[in-house]
Amino acid sequence: MLDHVFTDAIGALRDAMERAFLERQAFEERFQVDVLLGDVTWETSYGLPGEGSPPRVRADIVLDWPTWSQTAYRSWYIGEELDEPPEILVEVTLRVQRLVGRPGPELILAVLPPASPAMGPESLGRSGPTIEQVYDEHLAEEEFAIEVSYEGTIPLPEEVLKDGSLLDSRFGDMGGWVASTLVRLGDLKLDFLPPEP
Repeated sequence: MLDHVFTDAIGALRDAMERAFLERQAFEERFQVDVLLGDVTWETSYGLPGEGSPPRVRADIVLDWPTWSQTAYRSWYIGEELDEPPEILVEVTLRVQRLVGRPGPELILAVLPPASPAMGPESLGRSGPTIEQVYDEHLAEEEFAIEVSYEGTIPLPEEVLKDGSLLDSRFGDMGGWVASTLVRLGDLKLDFLPPEP
C-alpha cells in the first residue's frame, strides 16, 4: 500500500465504517485519478447489514484529494514551509431508494441533523434534498429515491501529516453517525419495493 496521507484517510474511514458494522457495497467502490487535472477521488458505499443488494438505505461516501492539496503535501514532504495545510474534501450522501411513491422531503429532513458530528475542527454541512424518479420503457413510474448530501473539508495540519494514524480520530465518529442515521431513515414509515431476487 502507498505511504500517503490520503490512503491513511481511506483506511481510517474504512475502519470507522467496519466498527459500526456497516456493510460495504463492494461493486460501488472506485479509486480514480483525473488525468487532466490531477485530482484523486475515492468513492465507496455502505448499507445496513442484511439489507441485500441494492439496500433500501445507503450512504455514498466520496473523499477527494485535490491537486493543490497534493502540491502542498509534496512541498511539506520535501521540507518546505507549509503555508496552507492540505485538506480532504468529504461528501456523504444518504440515500433512500426503491420507494413505491414520491417521498415527502419534510419527512426525510426531520430525521437528519443540519450538520455531521465534528471531524477535527470541522463538520459537514447538509444540502437540500434531491428526488429521483425512474420510469420503465412505457413511461410508467417504477420507483423513486431521495438523497441528501453532507459536504465539507477536513484540514490536515502538520501533526496529521507526520502521523496519519491521527486521522482515526477525525473519522472515528463518522461510522456511528452514518449507521445511526441509516437506521433512522430505514425506520421511517415508507413503502418500499420488494427486494430484488
